[in-house]
Parts: sequence; structure tokens; C-alpha cells
Amino acid sequence: MDIEKILTEGIIFKGSKPAAGKKEGKVKTKAKKKTYITGLHGSGSAKMKAEYRRKRANRHKNG
Repeated sequence: MDIEKILTEGIIFKGSKPAAGKKEGKVKTKAKKKTYITGLHGSGSAKMKAEYRRKRANRHKNG
């Protein structure tokens, strides 16, 4: 009986339930974004953009 049911309906594999204690917040993304914005991860374009942001932030201080 079980073999016939498997042949007609197929086998359904269900994933495991997520652990209740495991909660990943948005902190990781924000941390990655922070390192990109400040240009710390070594990318040349990120460093240039960080420099532009620094200059824009300091415009009002010059005069």
C-alpha cells in the first residue's frame, strides 16, 4: 500500500523548521554598508565615494 501511494503521489521532502533562537537582524547588512560607505574594504571606487562624501559633509565648515 505504501509503495503504491509513493508511486502515485510521489515523495514530499519538507525542510527542517527554523530554530527559534536563531534571529538574524539587519545589523550585518548595515555593518557591511558602513564599511563600504567609509571605504574601509579596499575598493578604489568606495574610497573615492567616501572622499566625495567627506568633502560634501565638510563644505559648510570652510566658510
